[in-house]
Amino acid sequence: MPTQSIIWLAAVVLLFIGEALTVGLVSIWFGVGALAGLVVSFFTGNVWIQLTVFLAVSALCLLAVRPVVKGYLLPKSVATNADSTIGAEGVVTEAIDNLNGRGQIKVKGALWTARTEADGSVISAGEHVQVLRIEGVKAIVAPLPAAANAAHQ
Repeated sequence: MPTQSIIWLAAVVLLFIGEALTVGLVSIWFGVGALAGLVVSFFTGNVWIQLTVFLAVSALCLLAVRPVVKGYLLPKSVATNADSTIGAEGVVTEAIDNLNGRGQIKVKGALWTARTEADGSVISAGEHVQVLRIEGVKAIVAPLPAAANAAHQ
């Protein structure tokens, strides 16, 4: 076996081991390219032809196959109704008091358990708030300015 073939074989083995360790579709494309380089090394001793085949096959695999395979491996994110709640205005239906673990708001017709940011302020029932984010089943809210609350009443 020529020295070039041994080098290609070592590259194939190392790249596939690297892919097995990372499982992130990082080096498998180059492993396939190295395998093509190994096959070509049996027919020609020209290193430039072997490298050209390696680069061409690696690029082809990376560009053509990766998007398809990645679609199957990555979990799909599914938008929920909670996503549409972020940024929306709501009305406090039960005073929000983080210290006592109480508070509820109505946003887009749905009731949510609510908490304020970590400042510990209490927001009275009837006040208007904006949903900053969702944490589990709780809406994290901030009070709207007094002018906005006055406009809603």
